Amino acid sequence: MSSDLQEAPTGTVDDVAVAPPLAQRAKSMAYAAIPYVIAVLAAFVVVGVLIAVLGHDPAKAFRAVLTNSFRNETGMVQTVHKWAPLTLLSLAFAIPLGAGRFNIGGEGQMILGSVGAAAVGITMSDLPMVVLLPLVIVVGTLAGAVWAGISAWLMESFHVNEILSTVLLNFVSFEVLDYVASVVWSDPGAGGAVTLPIGDGAVLPGIGRPPMHTGVLLVLLVSVVAAVMAKRSVAGFELRAVGLNERASQLHGIRTGRVAVTSMIVAGGLAGLAGAIEVSGVHQRTLEGIQSNFLLLGIIIGLIARGSLTAVPFVAFGIAVLEVGAGSMQRVSGAPVEIVLILEGLILLFLLMSDVATERLQRARAGRSARRASATATPGAPA
Repeated sequence: MSSDLQEAPTGTVDDVAVAPPLAQRAKSMAYAAIPYVIAVLAAFVVVGVLIAVLGHDPAKAFRAVLTNSFRNETGMVQTVHKWAPLTLLSLAFAIPLGAGRFNIGGEGQMILGSVGAAAVGITMSDLPMVVLLPLVIVVGTLAGAVWAGISAWLMESFHVNEILSTVLLNFVSFEVLDYVASVVWSDPGAGGAVTLPIGDGAVLPGIGRPPMHTGVLLVLLVSVVAAVMAKRSVAGFELRAVGLNERASQLHGIRTGRVAVTSMIVAGGLAGLAGAIEVSGVHQRTLEGIQSNFLLLGIIIGLIARGSLTAVPFVAFGIAVLEVGAGSMQRVSGAPVEIVLILEGLILLFLLMSDVATERLQRARAGRSARRASATATPGAPA
């Protein structure tokens, strides 16, 4: 008999009927949070030691990196502007991951999205905003989807590993961006690989002071839709089924190839949307390096969230806080900004280590239970 049944709560009949499920849910949530708390604390301890070894004050560094986003309106706007592409790139990694596929081409898809958005914003700059702005967003999204579709087609038709194809296409996208920004629509006064600015009608409107571009609201909407569809739609069920057991899914009539291809194309569209929003909301043009380190951080976020589309936006916000606070940390304490990337990587590393430790503990517990059961079933055997 389980401990939950042995220790039944006292009270009314209604209390007895309702309390165990609620208590069990709270207990399971608390247990699920333990590895995250331990991973974060362990990462901060290790990085704190590293900062001290480098001759800086860990307390001052951590205070700066954690509070900069909430100190004033400017810090918060910078954080949500960083959060938007991080969330989209994380979803672009997590959605194919649900089907057992690895999309490592998020930055290439984002670059193509930015190129598509800039191309429309520059060549059709005379169109009114009501036409031009949606067109910029749609074309950027489609450009990313098409770029990911190349890898999906190679994967499905010729069994080319999607990791290899997406990584190689990233390098191709760098050359496409360089050609567009240096030759086709180059801004001669910019002094680098930068395109001409897009038309005023292609710029996302801002909200408040300092202005937060409305692309943030679009990303929030996309995040909610993705999370709901993952849990409550047929497509979401098929995605999870293929990821859990592709062979069994085939036997039950799920077209696993179509699910995998669709997941890659949707992921590319989300990454392309990130590129379009960066062009329309932040830079008003595309430029070399627009992808920043969003791919690496997107993979880290997707893995920390364990592929959960519901968790991705929250993890992305935490990473955005760290990224925005990195510059403040360097100014206040002198610790290099690269410390933040080390911190983020260690959080993921310790979380993965906790998974291994948990699995080994479960195996050991199962082994002890099996030995006790065997000893009980064998007369005269020692306990």
